[in-house]
Amino acid sequence: MKQAIIPDGRPAVTHFKVVERFTDFTLIKCRLETGRTHQIRVHLAYINRPVAGDPVYGPRKTLPGKGQFLHAAVLGFKHPITGEQLQFEAPLPAIFERTLTQLRENN
Repeated sequence: MKQAIIPDGRPAVTHFKVVERFTDFTLIKCRLETGRTHQIRVHLAYINRPVAGDPVYGPRKTLPGKGQFLHAAVLGFKHPITGEQLQFEAPLPAIFERTLTQLRENN
């Protein structure tokens, strides 16, 4: 189901920072205060800067590869039973690394 920003909707807060600019794309880093469905995708589409390759909120075929160029590098949350703060990290997928290299070469 496609989500939307509406005046009386549930609050959702996304902070983003530009990391690198390219001719037709921008690499950003996001930090979420909330965890709404499709939050990053909805917020970026709302400001007319959809996630590259997003088939629902933006143009499908913008970069090579399948799916969106959206990656959760770090996820963290408080364990619901122990209260322990947990954090998980994942490196960029190879297709992301290759695409960033190509964008830098063509910029």
